[in-house]
Amino acid sequence: MGRNIMRTPEEKERIILEMINNGYGFHTMSKKYDISKSVLSKWYYSYKEKGIEGLKSNTGKHNSLNTGLYLKKPKNKIEELELELMKKDIEIARLKKGYMVKGVGAKKEFVTILDKNTK
Repeated sequence: MGRNIMRTPEEKERIILEMINNGYGFHTMSKKYDISKSVLSKWYYSYKEKGIEGLKSNTGKHNSLNTGLYLKKPKNKIEELELELMKKDIEIARLKKGYMVKGVGAKKEFVTILDKNTK
């Protein structure tokens, strides 16, 4: 179980159906296809719950509101205010963790503001 192999939902479905139809367990199938048992069980339960839709990978497809936060240009006043609020929330979370940003762009660095343990 060395290298990660990206499998299509159809390949995952074929493996799961083979396991179900032949009555194989997670251990047998993990050895046969060189996949960890935890990954197989995740596929199995996702397939049982959602069908082939549950086997689609979300790797690299983040729909986060913070994606491109500083690159996004607001279209109206409401979006502008929401963007500003998000920036403030991020800054508050960073300060709670004890970090401060110094510099801009490529020279930006996170500096700890806590000199000693507060516990």
